[in-house]
Amino acid sequence: MTLRVRLSLLYGLLCALALLTVGLVSYTASVREQYLSLDRLLVVSARIVENGIRTYGRSYALETDTLGPTKDGIVMVMRSYSPKGELMYVSASDPGLRPVRPQGPLEHPAEPAYLKVLPFPLPQASVPTSKNSAFGIITYEGQRWRRYVIQVVKAGRTVGYVEGLSPLGRLDEASLNMARMLGNIVLLSTLAVLLIGWWVAGAALRPVSRLTDAARAIADSRDLGRRVQTSGNRDELGRLATTFNRMLGSLEDAWKSQQRFVGDASHELRAPLTVMSGNLELLRRHPHLGEAERWEMLGEIERETGRMTRLVEDLLLLARSDAGVQLRRAPVNVNEVILEAVRDARKLTADHAFHLQLPEKSVTVQAERDRLKQLLLILLDNAVKYSPAGTPITVQLDSVAGLDTESRGSGSGGSASGHSDPGNRAAPQTTVHQTAVSQTTVRVTDQGSGIPAEEMPHIFERFYRADPARQRDLGGAGLGLSIAEWIAGQMDARLHVESTGPQGTTFALSFGTSPEDVAPAPGRPALRA
Repeated sequence: MTLRVRLSLLYGLLCALALLTVGLVSYTASVREQYLSLDRLLVVSARIVENGIRTYGRSYALETDTLGPTKDGIVMVMRSYSPKGELMYVSASDPGLRPVRPQGPLEHPAEPAYLKVLPFPLPQASVPTSKNSAFGIITYEGQRWRRYVIQVVKAGRTVGYVEGLSPLGRLDEASLNMARMLGNIVLLSTLAVLLIGWWVAGAALRPVSRLTDAARAIADSRDLGRRVQTSGNRDELGRLATTFNRMLGSLEDAWKSQQRFVGDASHELRAPLTVMSGNLELLRRHPHLGEAERWEMLGEIERETGRMTRLVEDLLLLARSDAGVQLRRAPVNVNEVILEAVRDARKLTADHAFHLQLPEKSVTVQAERDRLKQLLLILLDNAVKYSPAGTPITVQLDSVAGLDTESRGSGSGGSASGHSDPGNRAAPQTTVHQTAVSQTTVRVTDQGSGIPAEEMPHIFERFYRADPARQRDLGGAGLGLSIAEWIAGQMDARLHVESTGPQGTTFALSFGTSPEDVAPAPGRPALRA
């Protein structure tokens, strides 16, 4: 069942329930009041006859011509009985009703007459009667008659009975007609609401249909460049369409990035595989090559194998980052890690000197030791590749500690200094909280030509090189800075370009550390290059 159908049925059901509730309440109140009005008229008419009999022994109301109905269409029949229950007088409007025992209603009062035509019995209401009177119901020629009987008592003895009767056929028929009309109104109104709800739901869900069509078209064509047309409304569906377009934009960017990633990875893997395949083919076709040539080919195969191994390891590491793998952090001595990274970096080049600027105190941060060393090696390797031969590379570690002061007051009234106030024993106290904070930054500075401004936004992208013309000479696959940025993020640090220009580029790795992360190393000399 579609959402449009469900909404239409829901609208129709709610409308039917509302109309049925209002109709039943109105119908009950109207019908009940008509039957109660008839009971009141019977009570008044019978009391008039009772007063005449008690006072004069007879009532002239019994002799009044009541053959025709009243102005309200009500026909009244009045009768009187002897103390023994014998019929004595009958009004002219009596159609020939058979005599009945007047004591019957007094012994067994009847329920309200409207209960037969109401769909439910509550709430009940009735016309109040005295202890010597009661209502009853008889049937004559298939029609109900409402009956009211009064026991006439004079000087403590019963002198007779007065009975008033009125037919209920017209009222019963009118009530049933009203019930049928109410049912028709509810049915027609419900059908009308279903049609209107169908149209309203269709109009309201039209943006959702556009979203569905767009999603289906994109799934069929795989064209992530398509967008859903928005009407500019700021309602929920308008915001949904806008969000859907933004999602499509993100998916398109991710798809293009993935395509570039796969293409670059394929290219980077194809190059060493081509070299290795070519050398192996030469060795197979020329088994009698000289030893020097053979060792040269094997060396080239070994270098390309190592290069491909490093590339695969980098790709696996980036895959771990995409999968949300978290690093396990622990306190790490940054000074020691920098010294280890610089020792390994010296093996990469003999054309550069490394200048270290480390503080006297040991600096500790929350990190994973091996990954922090890998990050520093990436920065150092990058500096070596882009610095002219003979230029120095500087590694600097700075840790700045300070106090973060916060004042808090308690109590009410008094001075802010916290001294007691003789006139107010609940003088406020101001508490000063001082928390030590530290900022640790590792900087790696080269002497290269700098990074062009147009390439700055892309340097942390995978497989991106600031100098494509030199990619084969520089080596690598353009994944180093991407990996370094991921490692920094895992350690709650920030890796960024602090400065760049013709005089060189400085990469900065900044940690926001806690006070215990900066501590002196007692009895240990300062670490220097």
